[in-house]
Amino acid sequence: MTHRAYVQWPHPVLRTPAAPVAAITDEIRALWDEMIVAMDTMPGVGLAAPQLGVGLALAVVDASTMRGQAVRMANPEILHSSVEFRDHEEGSPNLPGVWARISRPRAVTVRFLNADGEVEERDFVGLWATSVQHQIDHLAGRMFIDRMTKVRRDMLIKKAHKIAAKAAI
Repeated sequence: MTHRAYVQWPHPVLRTPAAPVAAITDEIRALWDEMIVAMDTMPGVGLAAPQLGVGLALAVVDASTMRGQAVRMANPEILHSSVEFRDHEEGSPNLPGVWARISRPRAVTVRFLNADGEVEERDFVGLWATSVQHQIDHLAGRMFIDRMTKVRRDMLIKKAHKIAAKAAI
C-alpha cells in the first residue's frame, strides 16, 4: 500500500486546526491504514492526518518495539498530564532534516474515538505520551517548532531550507 505525500511546512493545513470526526466510517478506517503505512515508512512513532494534507482530527501512534501495535485515534484530547516532564528529540517529515529536544509531560491520559467508534480513555507513558502529544499538536495546527524560542525556531527553519535546497540540486 502506498500513501499520499507528506505536505511540507509551511503548508496551510499544518497551521489550521483539524476538523472533528463525526463518525468512524470505512473511509476513516482506510485513512488510518494509509497513515500507518506513512508512519512506518518514515519510520516514525506517530502521524496526524494533516501531515498528509487531510484536515481531519485523526492520529495514529505506535511506539512499540515490535510495531503493529498502532493506536488509532479520532478527536483525541488530553484529559490529564503528569507534572513530571521528559525530553525527547522530535522531528517531522513536514520539516525534514531537522530535530529538536522538546520537553513534554512524561504521561498523559487521552480521550478519543477508537476504531470501533467508541469513546476510549487511555494512559500513555514515555515515548507513547510524547508521540500522542506531538500528534495532538498537529491536530491543533501546531508543530514541534512552536514549542521553542523564536530564535531557535528560526534557526531550525533556516537549516531545513538549506537541506531542502541541497536536495533540489
